Amino acid sequence: IGERYLKLLKFRSDLINKYPATAGIFLNDGKLPKLYSILRQPDLARTLTHIAESGRDGFYSGCVADKLVKGVKKAGGIWTKEDLESYRIVEREPVRGQYKGIKITSAAPSSSGGVVLIEALNVLSGYDLQKTDEITRKHLITEAMRRAYHDRTLYLGDADFIDIPVKRLLSEDYAAGLRSSIRPDKSLPSDMLSGEIEQQPEGINTTHFSIIDDEGNRVAATLSINFPFGSGFVAPGTGVLLNDEMDDFASLPGAMNVYGLVGGVANAIAPGKRMLSSMAPTFLENDSNVAVLGTPGGSRIISMVLLAALDFAKGNGPDSWVQVPRFHHQFIPDLIEYEKGAMTDSEIKGLAAMGHQLKEARYHYGDMQAVLLNKATKSLSAASDRRGEGRAVVNTVDISSAKPSPEGEGVKSTALRAVVGH
Repeated sequence: IGERYLKLLKFRSDLINKYPATAGIFLNDGKLPKLYSILRQPDLARTLTHIAESGRDGFYSGCVADKLVKGVKKAGGIWTKEDLESYRIVEREPVRGQYKGIKITSAAPSSSGGVVLIEALNVLSGYDLQKTDEITRKHLITEAMRRAYHDRTLYLGDADFIDIPVKRLLSEDYAAGLRSSIRPDKSLPSDMLSGEIEQQPEGINTTHFSIIDDEGNRVAATLSINFPFGSGFVAPGTGVLLNDEMDDFASLPGAMNVYGLVGGVANAIAPGKRMLSSMAPTFLENDSNVAVLGTPGGSRIISMVLLAALDFAKGNGPDSWVQVPRFHHQFIPDLIEYEKGAMTDSEIKGLAAMGHQLKEARYHYGDMQAVLLNKATKSLSAASDRRGEGRAVVNTVDISSAKPSPEGEGVKSTALRAVVGH
């Protein structure tokens, strides 16, 4: 148990203490465990064994499902066995784009990450950011964020329930139209952007892994239970900590979720519907390199990946991407939130003179995990964000085949692999 984990546990300890099964796992007699002590989860181990042995039926039906439904109902919930048994995984094509010779592949709706990321990069493709002064550069990036997050609110949700104009949102012509509304010397208040939003109401507790090998096989995986420790509820006997992803839906008119996002009717709650997230597991590829990256961070995920992608475009490597000073704008609230040290006094004054509202974040955020393959040398590099508690590893793995070759011997070989995870 590390320091960051303890801080999050302390933050949510009152909620966790409400549920005996949860408190019995994460707390010691209702109190915080000691730093560097071992967290043991035998019930979860048994649940994972059921999944390993029986696949989806080891979770969505059988004894685990019975315990989940019983626990939720006893706590006042409305789950049924049919709810679990009817759940199906949906596989969707990722969204793809280009930025100054870089191929971008990222998550499709019902994640907003890929669309918002590529839309913002499309807007910025019309500028030479490396030749602009830093105040103007941050201003232009902010205005691109503002417009892309605005469209997130207007258009994005579960593609099984609504028609999402992805092709239009990611077109060069659409980006040119957005770019034409950006003044190089003045911000445009969010309430002046076109499009009527029927306001209705996104996780720090998200995990990301980036993996690549020397042949270019790659994985970017982001998983989330939304707020730290999710709902705080563990169904007794399962070890399964339930999420609070319902917060990612638009709920009450005019209300914000825990990340300050205001959603639209496209993300309204409906039976069987998937909520909109900001997860942005992403591949970047140019003639020389392949990058895999992603991060936890709620609504700020997209802006963090955007800044890392721009750093990739400058020719920097993983160590630089994960440490890029961060700032964020998400349309509403209409302000630039920046990490301590991410902006100089002159930049803050310059942006304020352009009409921007600025606020220093209370803490450093994000935990980016990034890996890079050099295509020519097949060399790998990896970095884990120092803001978090992840780890980066580049190692050689044995991929020898036990099957005999035509010559009668097993095939012996190794592969280079880079893995980073939070």
